[in-house]
Amino acid sequence: MKKITLVFLSLFTICLLGACGNKQKTASKQVLTWTETSTLATQDQSLATDSLSFQTLLNTQEGLYRLDKQQKPKLALAKSVKISNDGKTYDFILRPNAKWSNGDPVTAKDFVYAYKRTVTPSTKASMAFYFYQIENAEAINKGQKDVSELGVKALAKDHLQIKLTRPVSYFKRLLAFPLFFPQNEKIVKKYGDLYGTQAKYTVANGPYILKNWTGTNKKWTLVKNKTYWDAKNVKLDQVNELVTESTTTSYNLYNSNKVDATGLLGQQVAANKNSPAYHERLASAIQRLELNEEKVPAFKNKNIRQAFSYAIDRKSLVNDVLADGSVAAKGFVPSGMGSNPQTGQAFQDEAYVKSAVSYDLKKANALLEKGYQETGITTLNVELSVSDTDSAKKIAEFLQSSLERLPNVKVTITSIPYTQLITRQAAKDYELTVKNWQAIIADPINFLDVFESDSSYNNSGWKNAEYDRLLDEAENKYGAQPEKRWQLLVKAEKLLMEDQGTIPLLQVAKPQLLRPSVKGVYFNPTGIPYDFKTVSLAEK
Repeated sequence: MKKITLVFLSLFTICLLGACGNKQKTASKQVLTWTETSTLATQDQSLATDSLSFQTLLNTQEGLYRLDKQQKPKLALAKSVKISNDGKTYDFILRPNAKWSNGDPVTAKDFVYAYKRTVTPSTKASMAFYFYQIENAEAINKGQKDVSELGVKALAKDHLQIKLTRPVSYFKRLLAFPLFFPQNEKIVKKYGDLYGTQAKYTVANGPYILKNWTGTNKKWTLVKNKTYWDAKNVKLDQVNELVTESTTTSYNLYNSNKVDATGLLGQQVAANKNSPAYHERLASAIQRLELNEEKVPAFKNKNIRQAFSYAIDRKSLVNDVLADGSVAAKGFVPSGMGSNPQTGQAFQDEAYVKSAVSYDLKKANALLEKGYQETGITTLNVELSVSDTDSAKKIAEFLQSSLERLPNVKVTITSIPYTQLITRQAAKDYELTVKNWQAIIADPINFLDVFESDSSYNNSGWKNAEYDRLLDEAENKYGAQPEKRWQLLVKAEKLLMEDQGTIPLLQVAKPQLLRPSVKGVYFNPTGIPYDFKTVSLAEK
């Protein structure tokens, strides 16, 4: 018996030393080289609107919560929280060792300043509507109340209190999004309009510090932040970011061992599907064709909008053109946005309006002819604005070919850098454009509120009073009654689709080759894709 025990202990000791389980050794050089498809737009969280800007903010900043690998919110800068019985008041106590990279302590006032700055009308924050759950935020953002009345207070240096207008089941997830992170008032005021436009005009309180970003360049670096309160759990010393608009370029760099990850398109996907380095990455994001009713009055006509939608074969687009794992859209709200609280049916299935995403060229022609008669026009000559990435160009050419099969329709493609495109879209300076909307929380409202009449993201001109009423009741009357709220959201999606308020194209896949030596990468399909805090490199 003693011999058996000794053998067991010996084996156990060997396993502890790493001989069991094929455990890889940590690489001595912890430098990750990552590729992106567009340049960085901003690092001012109040003004950010795109996934890359928020992903960089997530890695250089931190808020009250941070999502874990299961995408569940865990306390981060807050060491504790107390929530009132009615679910409307949150009291946070901050960590005493939380600091900014310039040595300043992170205090409750930093959160108060950040939230007030974002909802102040003069800031012109497109995403300020996410704060409307906070007491008086909507009225302040609409210029009806003074910012001093915002329901956020610093009760002490380390005590932050947030008061909501109603219980919000997903509020913790919102607080884990960079829009809700603190801002260093001293730094923001020091740099003024320059704040967040280059690396030297930023300050960090998260895992990494942004370096070597000039505002327009295609290379920048994230360097481990030694003043970060949880620095001991950050393994990477550095992340080198490289912009390659063409996946051909990043793919070649990956195969020559110059980068650790690359996106994939078409034949690249087919050639690598069986590789251990391949990851499909279906995101809860929708790409849609947006028709600007203010620039092109003909788009106010429902028959013309429906004709454009019927002319697009979405299955051909995803299977034959992109061939990257993307799937044809079933509506504006993608998969992954929740299920009916009673039946368990997924939202995209329950709210499905087949006619809004079907291909029928004969029906498209008939609807367009009817639209021409109703509007008194005989031709449509429109400009399609897209970004200059490989996939965007492919989509644009497909749409151009599809729409020009309609009688007397001419489509001209304009391809510009992504940062310029989102600026033009926000300014309503387009006729047709392809837009991407990525979820930040797994709830249908995260998509549906885009098309409320007063939404800062509703820049196509489509408005519907009944749609507004449905969303208002869902959130403000039945917010605490999941079944009733759900049915109202389903009705809103169906109304949007039946009226063809927008033209959904596809749910986005972001297939990737990731070197197997890169560990701890957790893709978030319903928010910011990548948090590098958990990443480390093993020996190859």
